[in-house]
Amino acid sequence: MQLTDKHREYWSRNLRLTAVLLAIWFVVTFVVGYLARDAFSFNFLGWPFAFWMGAQGSLVVYVVIIWYYARYMNKLDQEYGVAEGEEE
Repeated sequence: MQLTDKHREYWSRNLRLTAVLLAIWFVVTFVVGYLARDAFSFNFLGWPFAFWMGAQGSLVVYVVIIWYYARYMNKLDQEYGVAEGEEE
């Protein structure tokens, strides 16, 4: 099957979004967790603040990433006519 320009543009936008969101995930998971030890060295609710942010803050960011991806892809699917329930 030959991909049309419309298909290529759709997948290009999808891959670009995925790359950006994966970069955010990487920074939140590895960079912030690593740097937070030195930057946030006080206790919060009996736990080191860096640990608390790594355990709780990253989960909030992950949920936001999932929400944004689903919202963006629904709009992109509708824009390109490939949303669920649509017939060509």
